Amino acid sequence: MSGGVDSSVAAALLARRGYDVIGLTMQIWQESQTDPRHAGCCSLGAVEDARRVARVLGIPHYVMNFKEEFRSSVIENFIDEYAAGRTPNPCVQCNKHVKFEILLQKMHELGCSKLVTGHYARIRFDKVTGRYRLMRARGNEKDQSYVLYSLDQKQLSHSWFPLGEMPNKAATRQLATDLGLSVADKPDSQEICFVSEAGGYSEFLRKHRPEIFSEGEMVDKTGAAVGRHAGIPDFTVGQRKGIGLSPKSGKPLYVIELKPQENRVVVGYAEELLQTDVAIKDVSWSSDKPSEEPVRVSAKIRYNMEAQKATLYGGPHPRLVFDKPVKAVTPGQIAVAYRGKSVFAGGTIFKES
Repeated sequence: MSGGVDSSVAAALLARRGYDVIGLTMQIWQESQTDPRHAGCCSLGAVEDARRVARVLGIPHYVMNFKEEFRSSVIENFIDEYAAGRTPNPCVQCNKHVKFEILLQKMHELGCSKLVTGHYARIRFDKVTGRYRLMRARGNEKDQSYVLYSLDQKQLSHSWFPLGEMPNKAATRQLATDLGLSVADKPDSQEICFVSEAGGYSEFLRKHRPEIFSEGEMVDKTGAAVGRHAGIPDFTVGQRKGIGLSPKSGKPLYVIELKPQENRVVVGYAEELLQTDVAIKDVSWSSDKPSEEPVRVSAKIRYNMEAQKATLYGGPHPRLVFDKPVKAVTPGQIAVAYRGKSVFAGGTIFKES
C-alpha cells in the first residue's frame, strides 16, 4: 500500500470479497515531500495515508524499512546510468529488485498466498502452455504491463493485479469515493518518486553525485563543435528543451546521441532521431519461452508510446526491427514486445559499439 488511490482500492476490493488482507507499506526513501504530485510512494505523508486507509478497511498494516535495498538497487543504478550517458527507468528497477523480489519474500514469511498491488495489468494462466501470461489491462488508458515486463513465472504465479479489470482511472476513483477512502481525490505522482528537488532529476544527481558532471562540447553529427554543455547527465536522447542552442537553419535541434567517453553531446534534427533497428539486452521472456526464430510483434520503446508493428529477433544478439521508423531510441530505456494483449518479451535498449 503506497498511500495512493490505486493500491488502496486494490486492498479494499479484496477485503470486501472476504479475503484476509494485510497491508504492507515500503519505507524506501528518507525524505519527506509535502507536495502530493511528488510524494509518490516514498514520503512520510504517503505512509500515513496508507495507515489511514488500512484503519478504515479494518485490516492490519505494517511499514517495512527497505531504504538500504532501494538505495543500492534503484537509486545507485539511477545515478550510474545517467553518468554512463543512458536514461534509466527506476520504476522497472524497483519492480524487479524490490517489489517483486524482497516484498514477495516478505509475503511468504507472513504466510500469504498472493502479493497484490495497484498496478493496471492482468495475469492469466494458459492451460495449453502451462504458463502464466502477463497481459495488458482491460482499460488501456492506464495499462502498466510495460513496467512489469520482467516478472518471471514464479513472480507471476504469486501476484495479483485486481485493477487490471477496471475500465479506467475514473472508475477507480469513484470506487474509492463510494468506499469512503480519504485518498479518492489524491493526485497521481507526476515525477520520479524519490526526486523531490525543484530542479528535477538533474538537481537530484548534482546533489548526490556532483562529480559526474563536467563541462564539455556540443557537436553536430560531423563532429563540429556548436556549443558547450555543463554535464552529460543533463541530457537524454530526443531532448529538445534546455539544449541552449539557436539553430541557424531555424529548424529545432534535438539531442541525437550522448558520448560519455568523449564527454560530448551530439545534436541534430528530428529526422536524425528516426531508426528502425533497436538492439536490446537482458531480455526477459515473461509469458513465453525464448524464441530463436523471428516473431511478429507489436512493440514500444517507452511507456507512453503506442505499440508499433515490428519483428523480434532472438538469439545471441536480440533486437527489434520496426516496420516504420520510431523516434528517439534511448539507451537505458525499456523495449517491450506484445503478441495480442500478452507481454511476449522485453529488454533494455543499448547502443551497439
